[in-house]
Amino acid sequence: MNAPRQPALIGLDWGTSSLRAYLLGPQGELIDRRAEGWGIQHLPAGGYAAAFRGVAGEWLDRWPGLPVLAAGMVGSRNGWREVSYIECPADPASIAKGLVTLDSGCGTIHLVPGLMQGGPLPDVMRGEEMQIVGALAMQPTLAERSLLVLPGTHCKWAVVERGRVVRFTTYLTGELFAMLRDHSIIGRPAKEMGATATGPDFDHEAFTRGVRSAQESGAVGIAPLLFTARSLFLTGVLTAPQTLDYLSGLLVGEEIRSVVAGLADAARPATVHCPAIVLLGDPTLCNRYRLALSQFGIDDVQALNETGPLGLWRIGEAAGLVADAPDTI
Repeated sequence: MNAPRQPALIGLDWGTSSLRAYLLGPQGELIDRRAEGWGIQHLPAGGYAAAFRGVAGEWLDRWPGLPVLAAGMVGSRNGWREVSYIECPADPASIAKGLVTLDSGCGTIHLVPGLMQGGPLPDVMRGEEMQIVGALAMQPTLAERSLLVLPGTHCKWAVVERGRVVRFTTYLTGELFAMLRDHSIIGRPAKEMGATATGPDFDHEAFTRGVRSAQESGAVGIAPLLFTARSLFLTGVLTAPQTLDYLSGLLVGEEIRSVVAGLADAARPATVHCPAIVLLGDPTLCNRYRLALSQFGIDDVQALNETGPLGLWRIGEAAGLVADAPDTI
């Protein structure tokens, strides 16, 4: 039997609602993991230090001096310590140069900066950069030119060229859906029945109806279509639970319509060429986006799950935190 690998890095994915910790080996392999609901808005008694000690203290006791790298909202303005954004284009080396060290009380934590796209209408990401770096490490062929999509509350579409994130766009699709579901007349029928559109009873037909409606909206967009999530219920075309999947399809479809239109504008007068599209993140959300993309005739889409741990290791390597470690304990 092979002896266990020697850990080389502790990686933290510290977001708004959860804290995930990864014990990583010298090649970025996952040795162990921990997870707690201690996001920056849900800290235990004792705050950040107690949360860190609770999730990684056992590892640090066993392997004192193990480097620790943390990405996500822990480095935001509302986090443990704010870390300035790195402007695009950005790669692992430039991200590593922006690390900020923090004395946690039980060891040093290196906080990862987010990315910023400058200009008159700036955009930012914090946490997604580690997933992107991990995807490029997992599949190096994506580094030349690819379009990485990270569905979620704030969906990111990031363009990668020659191993660098050159630009990205944020869509508030998930947040808009939650607001309309929970705080508008559109979501009332389903809410009264206890439906959420996030359970196992996904209605494929209602979702694709919404996607097609957004696709056919042309330059007008879905603003005049949102109320149809209610009118189709009132006329008996959709059931109450179906209205949420239809609404989800409208919003995701509008997001993709906007992206496709942008690609076409960028290509004029040349032929539109869509770079390799890769979905990163939650498999359920990625499946919805894959289905929506297929309605636009985009079928060459792949999905990668849990690229964050490898991304943390790659940033740690670029920062010189990952030392040559023996193969065994």
